[in-house]
Amino acid sequence: MEIIYKDDIMPDIDQIIDVYNSSGINRPINDKERIKKVYSHSNLILTAWDNDKLVGISRSVTDFYYCCYLSDLAVSKEYQNRGIGKKLIELTKNKIGEQTALILISAPTAKDFYLKIGMQKIENGFIIKRSK
Repeated sequence: MEIIYKDDIMPDIDQIIDVYNSSGINRPINDKERIKKVYSHSNLILTAWDNDKLVGISRSVTDFYYCCYLSDLAVSKEYQNRGIGKKLIELTKNKIGEQTALILISAPTAKDFYLKIGMQKIENGFIIKRSK
């Protein structure tokens, strides 16, 4: 199995939702329109493919010069623990360059993963949570 990574394709929304379902990421998967809008307003999307099957995706919003918010990182359950998530983060970092900070908010179950791949935990973040 060779995983191919792409930065020039927008997967079908159903493919994205399938990866979300399988990965365990908490997203509004029953609101297809909302997922479409989320992706149409993102400006850095990287994908991982096993032939024509989407198996991983990262979605970011960035200015490419100062900061990048990695909003979603999802890998299908059967493809986890193969380095795909780590590679998607590495490719994101390559795209944004050394001058740009990569920032994310981790799900509680993913904290250990981010520490393991060398990301630094920060304590100075703040949030206004969405109301719906």
